[in-house]
Amino acid sequence: MKTVCEQMEVLLGNSPKGERDWESALQRLLAHFDSQTATLHRLNVETQTLHLLAQFGLPPQMLDVIQTIPVGKGIAGQVAALGKPVALCNLQTDATGAARPGAKQAGVGGALCVPVRAGATIVGTLGIGTMRPHEYTAAESGALEEAGCFIGRFLGS
Repeated sequence: MKTVCEQMEVLLGNSPKGERDWESALQRLLAHFDSQTATLHRLNVETQTLHLLAQFGLPPQMLDVIQTIPVGKGIAGQVAALGKPVALCNLQTDATGAARPGAKQAGVGGALCVPVRAGATIVGTLGIGTMRPHEYTAAESGALEEAGCFIGRFLGS
């Protein structure tokens, strides 16, 4: 059985740079993690903002909210600022302040977001979410970070 990175290699490695099928790659991740939503943001270092590159499973009303995210704000923004994963067991009841107020509109329970790296440089963020509460394990976080590093090979080029 192929790993999730091997499956994404088939989708991303054989396509021209401007035509990468990010949405299908996210769908492969979701199947692997038994999750329903995913986001991929690219970091603009000059403006210190994250820009949505692809998403899957989020309701249309959320797209404006997540299109551009300042570094340090929301889950993805914190990941970019801290350079480490951020996980929430239940975004609907989160009181840590990690999620932006509008994030609850997605109906997501458990959420995990990791940095996307090209070598040691953060080039974006990768997030997944479930519709049920879910506490992500260290193994799940490590596997998503591995996927983030794999994707970073393509975003960093």
